[in-house]
Amino acid sequence: MRGETGHWPKRRTRIIDWLVEESVHERFIDNLFGTVCRGLRDEGLPLDRATLHLRTLHPQLLGATLRWYPGLRDAEIEFHEKTILREDRHLKSPARLVDDAAAMVRRRLDRPLPPQEESFAVFRELRAEGFTDYVALPMTFTDGKRHVATFATRRGTGFDLEELAEIQEILPLLAMAIEIRLNRRITRNLLNAYVGPHAGERILRGEIDRGSADIVEAAVWLADLRGSTRLATSLPHDELIALLNDYFDRFGEALKAEGGEILKFLGDGLLAVFPLNQPGACGRALTAARRASDAINAFNQDRAARGRPWLDFVLALHLGEVAWGNIGTRERLDFTVIGSAVHIARRLEELAKELGERVVISEAVLQGCPQAKPELKALGRHHLRGLETPIGVFALR
Repeated sequence: MRGETGHWPKRRTRIIDWLVEESVHERFIDNLFGTVCRGLRDEGLPLDRATLHLRTLHPQLLGATLRWYPGLRDAEIEFHEKTILREDRHLKSPARLVDDAAAMVRRRLDRPLPPQEESFAVFRELRAEGFTDYVALPMTFTDGKRHVATFATRRGTGFDLEELAEIQEILPLLAMAIEIRLNRRITRNLLNAYVGPHAGERILRGEIDRGSADIVEAAVWLADLRGSTRLATSLPHDELIALLNDYFDRFGEALKAEGGEILKFLGDGLLAVFPLNQPGACGRALTAARRASDAINAFNQDRAARGRPWLDFVLALHLGEVAWGNIGTRERLDFTVIGSAVHIARRLEELAKELGERVVISEAVLQGCPQAKPELKALGRHHLRGLETPIGVFALR
């Protein structure tokens, strides 16, 4: 009869009770999964390795693998880009078999495998490490999507039938607990991708009332592609989108390296900020401008080698007070920055085109980081549309 050893019902009850009553205190998947695996092993299950293979919703990532083995408190996480779908480690894997609707994949690794599975890298590696038994099971979420959980042991006799049945009974409850945390992570990923980490954190904290705003000092970074009308009329839509993505990647890498945050894309332009409450933000905004300029130069050299036309941009950098908040209609809101600093940056961008300069910087930036003066050349004082008094303008040397 099921549970004659006395271990299974006791172990199963304790793990299920923990998942129902205590797991609420574990905010993250790696903590939760690690705790469950440690609990199963501590209660006598011969568990020497466990993994979760989870798909997520992300612009670049397919998902993640969580791995646990004895000695770890929390599971280790490895993220996968979507290109993994074309790689052997996915195509030749038991997880792929479960993805393709297998109810369970169980393999005794101390016995011959099906010929087509002898080349599976995970089986070769586990055999070399002394594992004897491996099982992969589907973990179905409430939206119907299938993910994969695997369990492996080094015990000479492998898992017995009661132990396998116990794992299968615990798995649906584990799936529910994992799904809650994965959805939270997906929400954070999408907010970071579409509105940026600062706004994303505010949304997750519930700061979503229309009109709510933080008043902050920031370096405002505004860039715009030149000649975009010619490109839009001469390139097919798919080529134009691919070109803009490559172009924006250069800016994104420069901004990320220096701690800037992209707030929005404005057609072929972008708006980013460096809050001055971050150490050295003003200087890092200038460094990001130089990084972006160098990156676009390299990008153009590659394009020229392939017979493609040169691209150029203008970038305006200003420093001042902005309202960073939640603005829009009753039904459609946006986290953005507004204020005179943003308007001045826009006028500086227009001036850059008139002067034929790629990067223009206001005197406010120089006042914020006077150590940058040797890097800049003076362009004189200029009247900007909408401002009563002229301001000093500089460019990168």
